Amino acid sequence: MTEELKLTDRQYQLLNHLLQRAQPMRVYTVYGDQDEIARELGMTRQALAIHLKRLKELGLVRTGREFVDITEKAVKLLKGQSNDVIILVKIEPKYREKVYEATKKLPIEKALRLAGDYDLAVITQETVLDNVLDAVNNMEGVRETKTFISIGAIKE
Repeated sequence: MTEELKLTDRQYQLLNHLLQRAQPMRVYTVYGDQDEIARELGMTRQALAIHLKRLKELGLVRTGREFVDITEKAVKLLKGQSNDVIILVKIEPKYREKVYEATKKLPIEKALRLAGDYDLAVITQETVLDNVLDAVNNMEGVRETKTFISIGAIKE
């Protein structure tokens, strides 16, 4: 159940203004306090803070209370430059729900149900394309896939 949000006109105006000014960015979030992260890495909290400060200055992370965001810039640095991939999938109608559920378990960024010639759009990275495509093509009920590899962003 979702709780209905009650915003004032000013709060709505503020959120809308921020959204209009925002730059969309892919972010990966780690939840947990920094003491916990430091402990997992075998370093002091102070040492972690120094490293996070530098990573923040470089635009690789954002930090807050009980979370650290790893930016897309950091992911590209760690995993290498990878192009976005869109896989369009046609599914036998009686297998759609089964395929949708199985798709959630894949190393993908997003999966969208579609109306039209295709039933599903899977968005992932080129670095995992072979694994994702093999998995999708081997799902019961998948009739056809069509793959598109991005060669560059027009707007991010």
